[in-house]
Amino acid sequence: MTTIDLITGILGAGKTTFIRKYATNLLAQGKKIAILENDFGAVNVDRMMLQDLQSDRCKVEMISGCNDPTCHKRRFKTQLIALGMQQFDRVILEPSGIFDMDEFFDTLYESPLDRWFSIGSILTIVDATMDEVLSAQMEYLLASEAACCGKLVLSKRSLLPDCSDAELTDRTLRHLNRSLAAIQCSRQFQPQDLFLKDWDSMTDADFQELQAAGYRNSSYVKQYDADDIQSHSEVHYFMHIHLPDERIPEILQAMLNDPNCGTIYRIKGALPLEQNRWLSINLTQKKAELQTVSNGQSVLIVIGDQLHRDALDAHLKAENTDSDYVSI
Repeated sequence: MTTIDLITGILGAGKTTFIRKYATNLLAQGKKIAILENDFGAVNVDRMMLQDLQSDRCKVEMISGCNDPTCHKRRFKTQLIALGMQQFDRVILEPSGIFDMDEFFDTLYESPLDRWFSIGSILTIVDATMDEVLSAQMEYLLASEAACCGKLVLSKRSLLPDCSDAELTDRTLRHLNRSLAAIQCSRQFQPQDLFLKDWDSMTDADFQELQAAGYRNSSYVKQYDADDIQSHSEVHYFMHIHLPDERIPEILQAMLNDPNCGTIYRIKGALPLEQNRWLSINLTQKKAELQTVSNGQSVLIVIGDQLHRDALDAHLKAENTDSDYVSI
């Protein structure tokens, strides 16, 4: 049977960054793997950021562009059937930041998938820098996506150098356990459930620990449907953008802070740079993650409330040199 791992985590937790490291370790072991991006959006930037891993032993696939939950589940099952027939050693599933865990279990328990796949590890990525109190919907997602995990994996540890492991553990577990109690889940995380190590210093033994983490059967009260949460925020796509390298951070920050653009939660995507390089972008009000990568596609995704596309367009068009510019 093919082992399937699920990597969960709320919006911006760092799932794609972790999957890159996780997949690279599996490939170093000689495994044949597939990465499945399971998203509701029309454009999947995370898949673009993983394209350079694609090879004879690594396939990167996606499910997207279907807002109807029944249609989405059908496409999810179809993709898994296709992957199951190709005899991978391991499949890594990255859902969107908004995900109903029942979809994962229900689909894998259906025939013929129940004969082809076994669940390996469910890992939940938790942002070390997240606010102590989130919105009610985000608290629900945080708890529901972590309830069944075999291990919590802390991201962005290096951004808090003055915070000790003990302090981080206490703060993270108190937050998660409070969220679990709010959805009437009896599970309470313990220090041994949290993986704290900085990702750049992870060893083969660390990856093997996570690959063997398994999962838990935990029940909780469902407070929201995934499609209800999905509709809570607006999403706009901007493609065919070419801005001066040195101006990109300033232009994006101006968009983020411009009240005429609406309330922006996140700007995510990739933009071309000189010398055939790309800038991977993950920008919020609290932090800016801009990283040079070797592959990408010119697209920005802006997520927020009461967004005004004309105002967003104005920031990008002012210095864009790509005549095929498109905003959706």
